Amino acid sequence: MKSTPLHFEEVEDAIKASARYLVKATKSDGMFTYRINMDPAVRVKKRYNLLRHAGTIYAMCTYYVKHPDEEMKSAIERAGRYLRDEALSTLPGKENMLSVWCDPEVNGTAHPPQIKLGGTGLGLAALLNIEKIFPGFTPLPTLQALGRSILYMQKEEGSFYAKYIPSLGGLQDKWNSLFYPGEAALGLLMLYEKEKSDIWLISAYKGLEYLARIRKESTAVPPDHWALLATEKILLLEHDSTIALSRPLLINHSLQICETMLQTQVDDLEYPRAEGAFSNDGKTTPTAVCLEGLLSALTFLPKNHEIRERIVSSVTRGIAFLIRAQIKKGKFIGAMPRAIDKIGGNSVESKKFNRRATEVRIDYLQHAMSAMMQYNTYTDTLKDTPV
Repeated sequence: MKSTPLHFEEVEDAIKASARYLVKATKSDGMFTYRINMDPAVRVKKRYNLLRHAGTIYAMCTYYVKHPDEEMKSAIERAGRYLRDEALSTLPGKENMLSVWCDPEVNGTAHPPQIKLGGTGLGLAALLNIEKIFPGFTPLPTLQALGRSILYMQKEEGSFYAKYIPSLGGLQDKWNSLFYPGEAALGLLMLYEKEKSDIWLISAYKGLEYLARIRKESTAVPPDHWALLATEKILLLEHDSTIALSRPLLINHSLQICETMLQTQVDDLEYPRAEGAFSNDGKTTPTAVCLEGLLSALTFLPKNHEIRERIVSSVTRGIAFLIRAQIKKGKFIGAMPRAIDKIGGNSVESKKFNRRATEVRIDYLQHAMSAMMQYNTYTDTLKDTPV
């Protein structure tokens, strides 16, 4: 399905509304109002997720660079101070390594204290993005110590341990996250931009190369948007390293991910509200993360590849879906709900879905705002060029 490009200002208004919501959600102590439900009848459990805290800072910094605003700047500083001063700690017996620790008292869970690879990756990325606004906010030795802990969690062939749990003996790989390797690679690549030390670049490339290699012959590659964001970074950054990067391998992997994403997009005229979403039930975040990945891929995929036209049409429909889903008025203006609508039926599953359809969480905002910012950046480069 072809689509008409959205007006730049329409998307810009939605971006600014999301940003204002996030500023208001940043509390005086630097923590976010992590999750609310717009339906007052639904009781919200007390939870907190530091991965999403860091990801939200990352997006807020990206916004601020393009839209300097004192309230946003102050919110970024508060949230950054909480991440830097309250969430970082050394690994037992490894004083030269720092990580973002998941504290059960903060998270509101019964899980033991632990490190998640993605938390350290996004924490590093967030702090490095803050450096663009507050130079010297995080000392370089602290950033390097975060990088070293990521290297410590990487295996020889390039894959990573997902967690480090002291009470269970340390490094853990019984469970793996789809997104952690890409988040770790992105953090390392941003650290490389800061310091130009090959160890960060080599580790990031090994991680991406491993994913590309093990998925090369697969017909069911997962929609790994963080891998696409990290691939954009590694293919576009300037480096004078002697490391041999296989651009064709990374491009092929990216094409596989993009194909998976494109195949999941909804094209259902019987449910027009969900048209353009990447989830049949109208969830917003699966759509936003796919859009982030696809828009990232447009920055480096070959200019003459046939997939580009499909991606451009796809992301326009997807952004239109997100704008329809965003709350336009009232006390929750700018919020992004978990789903665009409730679903029909009286089953246990539908009731459970509908209780959370009106939920708003900081990562729902962060991913949607990031996708919309990427879309306007892309369309802005095409002002004098036919799509």
